[in-house]
Order: sequence, then structure tokens, then C-alpha cells
Amino acid sequence: MGRYSRVVVKLSGEALAGDAGWGTDPASLAQLADEILSVHELGIEIAVVIGGGNYFRGRMADGWGIGRAEADNIGMLGTVMNALMLRGVLTARSETDVRVMTAMPMQSVAEPFIRLRADRHLRRGLIVLLAGGIGQPFVTTDYPAVQRALELDADALLVAKRGVDGVYDSDPNLNPDAKRYTDLTYREALAAGVRVMDESAFVLANEQGLLMHVFDVAARGAMRAICQGEDVGTVITADAAGARPAS
Repeated sequence: MGRYSRVVVKLSGEALAGDAGWGTDPASLAQLADEILSVHELGIEIAVVIGGGNYFRGRMADGWGIGRAEADNIGMLGTVMNALMLRGVLTARSETDVRVMTAMPMQSVAEPFIRLRADRHLRRGLIVLLAGGIGQPFVTTDYPAVQRALELDADALLVAKRGVDGVYDSDPNLNPDAKRYTDLTYREALAAGVRVMDESAFVLANEQGLLMHVFDVAARGAMRAICQGEDVGTVITADAAGARPAS
């Protein structure tokens, strides 16, 4: 057992796509499945909020000549495809019962998200994959990740980022001298213009005191290490302890 009894993991669609950046990559799916199972094996209850950016993003609407609301609906369907793919890989690699729950009704392939039912699944040791965002356009999966973590009374939200191992004071891809924060507060992140999640997600997390870990999705064992007590990546809290860049 780790330091947490229940966590929610936020996975972007790009994390499932691997280097290709589009669609799903078998190797990336297998690695993510193993990471999720490694946390589950600790006896920790785990739910996963999945994005759909590897198929379609709302901000692509203009380029396709379609409305933003329609584009977001397409993106939500992408999150369902990702969840079904991940469930398939998880069930192929373990005997664990895995349930997909969606924000919009889709009874033939998934259960509707009902908070108490999701809570019961987790208490029974099932892995729950949450798709469809909140079922409404004009919202990325950042906000639903925070919302679901709060609804399910998770001890922490684990935010898996692609290509970066935490929160930096500047873009590490552009500035070789960028410093990674070991910890900071939501208020400090907002003031510094840190672009880890949508601002609305940060505001909600701050208001409700949700603990967040930001880490590199490609770092093997990072998810399990965080749950076992290691402060991998960056910890974001609602406290006023002060931000300290890593040396």
C-alpha cells in the first residue's frame, strides 16, 4: 500500500499516440497499461481520465470549417475510443476487471458515469476509465480530470505530461537553463502563467484543495513511485508554502 488509497490519473490522448502524435501506438498503450496496473497492484484504487487529442481537438475546428461545439463532440468520441483501446490492453495484460464510464450515454459500449457507481467500482478494486469529458463542448479534459478527482474523493490527481517531467519556470524545450519546480501552489502557477492545465482546472483545484502531481508519462515507474511516497516531477498544492525550483 502506498501513501494514497485512491488516485485519479489524467492521460492526454497524445500519450497513447507515442511519437506518431496521432492515433494509438501499441507500445505506448502497453506501457501505460503496465504503469496503471503497477499502481493497482499496490492496492490503490485508480481511475483514469482520458483525453482525445490524438484524434481530434476542438481548436482544429476552424481548419476543418466546422463549428467548435461539433468539433468538441468529435473530440469526446475520441476519448471513448481511447478508453476502449486502453481497456482492451489492460484486460489482455491482467485479470483485473476494468470498466469504461462515459459522460454521455453510450450504453452499448460503456456505462454512464454515475458518481456513486464509480465509487463502488473503485471500492471493489476495479479500474475505472472515465471518457467523454463532462459531456459538454468548450471544455477540455483538464477540467473534468479535476472535477472527477473531487467527485470521487481522490487523495491526489496524477497529471501525466508528454515531453516534460514537471513544471518549469520557462519552456525547457526552448530554454536549456529552465528550472523545474519541486513544488508550488496553484496561485503561484497561475501568477507565473504556467501552462500545465487549463486555468479553470487550476482554479477549481485550488478552491477545493486538490493535491496534484505533474510528471513525465514516458518515465517508467513514475506513477508507482509517486504513489509510494516519492515526489517525482512537481507537486502542486493549494498551500502557501512557496515555490522552490529544483537546484
